[in-house]
Amino acid sequence: MQRHHFSLLLAGLLLAGGARAAQADHVKASHAWIRLLPAGLPAGGYVTLDNDGSQAARLTNASSPDYASVMLHQSTEHNGMSQMTMLDHLDVPAHGMVSLAPAGYHLMMMKADRALKPGDKVKVILRFADGSTLPVDFLARPANATGEG
Repeated sequence: MQRHHFSLLLAGLLLAGGARAAQADHVKASHAWIRLLPAGLPAGGYVTLDNDGSQAARLTNASSPDYASVMLHQSTEHNGMSQMTMLDHLDVPAHGMVSLAPAGYHLMMMKADRALKPGDKVKVILRFADGSTLPVDFLARPANATGEG
């Protein structure tokens, strides 16, 4: 009988541990697009991330089958000088949102593996600190795109 109680306790603990949803399950991506630049220059990836969870979701990296590397960056301006910094992570607050947009947070997408043109869809896999992933289709847009529309 004691062994039966231990088995039930163990099963309950395993279920409780598995009941916690992954960070990516709480994050919804919208307005995902990539600004294509000429002559093989890096592309910028932009997206709005909404977290409906009760805890922050930590975006730690991203990848794409269409690019050799994807890095998380932040553009800032200080004393009239623009600066770009690579980030280790970006937190999406609980019940909040973060916008990756021109002149702010963005994905720096290096070395396209194929010729991309405006209108193409590019798959990007967003990875979170708990190991969960969120695949997002980004729309390729021309170099003069501003994010409107």
